[in-house]
Amino acid sequence: MAYQVLARKWRPKSFSQLVGQEHVIKALANAFENDRLHHAYLLTGTRGVGKTTIARIMAKALNCETGVTATPCGVCSACTQIDAGRFVDLLEIDAASNTGIDNIREVLDNAQYSPTAGRFKVYIIDEVHMLSKNAFNAMLKTLEEPPAHVKFILATTDPQKVPITVLSRCLQFSLRQMTPQQVSGHLQQVLGAENIPFEQGALNILGHAANGSMRDALSLLDQAIAYGGGDVGELAVRAMLGAVDQSYLFEILEALIAGDGAAVLASADAIAGRGLSYESALHELAHLLHQIAVAQAVPKALADDLPQREQIAALALAMSPEDTQLYYQIALHGRRDLPLAPDEYAGFSMTLLRMLAFAPAAASFISPVAPNLISPAAANQASSVTSSQTAASTPNQTSPANVEQPEQTAPAPAPRPSPATPAPQQAAPRPPISDEPHYDAPPWHEEEHAAPAPAAQAAPFKGDWRALILQLKLGAAGMLAQNAELLGYTDSSIELLVGEEHIAVASRAYQEKLREALSNHFGKDILLTITLGSASGDTPAAIALREKMARLASATQSIQNDPFVQSVVRDFGATVIPDSIKPL
Repeated sequence: MAYQVLARKWRPKSFSQLVGQEHVIKALANAFENDRLHHAYLLTGTRGVGKTTIARIMAKALNCETGVTATPCGVCSACTQIDAGRFVDLLEIDAASNTGIDNIREVLDNAQYSPTAGRFKVYIIDEVHMLSKNAFNAMLKTLEEPPAHVKFILATTDPQKVPITVLSRCLQFSLRQMTPQQVSGHLQQVLGAENIPFEQGALNILGHAANGSMRDALSLLDQAIAYGGGDVGELAVRAMLGAVDQSYLFEILEALIAGDGAAVLASADAIAGRGLSYESALHELAHLLHQIAVAQAVPKALADDLPQREQIAALALAMSPEDTQLYYQIALHGRRDLPLAPDEYAGFSMTLLRMLAFAPAAASFISPVAPNLISPAAANQASSVTSSQTAASTPNQTSPANVEQPEQTAPAPAPRPSPATPAPQQAAPRPPISDEPHYDAPPWHEEEHAAPAPAAQAAPFKGDWRALILQLKLGAAGMLAQNAELLGYTDSSIELLVGEEHIAVASRAYQEKLREALSNHFGKDILLTITLGSASGDTPAAIALREKMARLASATQSIQNDPFVQSVVRDFGATVIPDSIKPL
């Protein structure tokens, strides 16, 4: 007997064998059990999700010799002939090959005759969106009011191209793509029944490669069995698909975390040496980053049987959520731009170097802010701190303004007079940061050498948490600071309370970033303690919201009491739109 491919051999014969379409199965089964049969059905979905299979099962359910049922027997003459494709009252039409009006007229002319062997005449029209406009118009009347013995089952991968007049006459079911877990689970059952040895990692790879199509998955499984000589091993499947060994991906992420550019390129070279697909590498790298992001946000969401679960959890702890999201976005863009690169290796390695280049820099590498962009409060604080430093320095020390010029500047200016000998046009040295917009020296003199001074000798914390966080550069950790209340503090510790509704911003990564910002600000290690509980509403975010609402109420009252506005409302029937009022 000739070999039958797995996609045909394991095509479901009943509703109970279908995978991943429970929402459709439940509705159809209830309709058949309660004898609530529609005259026309439309099944939509991508390739390989079961549209034609469901249509054939429906034909058996309608014509089974045991009666109209959701569980056809599968052994009667009607069921076996439908499975074999020989049932005289089941007509399958490929609309892609029969697009014209003449083909549809032939179908409609035969529809008026009673069925020969079955209970109903069933017409399955596949890829119905390919029919011509005239063909659709010709079938509208029959589709809306067919003879009692006729059932239409239409299937399409592109329902947008089906006229609305046809859609309105059909009971529509949208079939979903199968998840990789559903696909790999079904493949496991198939291999168990076929007595073929396999590795679970191989099935996971096939589940992702199928892209939601069970038919594609079974075809790939056939190919994998042939490639592996009767076995389905992970390494063989990876080689067949050009997929990348997960160990390379973990090495890449570990090198990125360490900031080791040489190790990053070495991992890229290792992939090149194996002749693997760079497109697949970026695809699987993005998938791995997605799993890491899930582990960071909802650790319990990771499946217990997930391969490399422990390694994924370790990377989730080692990486910040911001880095994970950044790398994920760069991987997606790198995969999209791969065809535009000089060659695939250059595109892949450039994507990794982009991840390395855009990794958040340490505070010491951040460029100083231009003096005219510094707020007056920060400028005053910097001025007072620098003045105290200058006063405490010895006579042999120079002020920050007189520090040797950086190497990247133009020829060094002539030496400036020491503080003991004032310059001809300056009575005393200016503090390096000032509210005034003019400076005697080029601005980079003061920026690069005076900016760190405020961070190293900040004023002691006096309990104004809201004012403190305005002085910190927190980035994403600002969400934690804004939604936290001050419970207590000492010279070297701060205790905060975060409401349970804001637990998402109290992650370990955000806590560590906030602690680092506080330590850098005060110039010493600060112990940060976060407690979860019921907040009283005194967080900076809550206070700012109350102030905003108060300003909005005041502005609204001011608008409503304005004589001009009142006259326009009174004389012209105008209406004040509340959402258009913005407080100053």
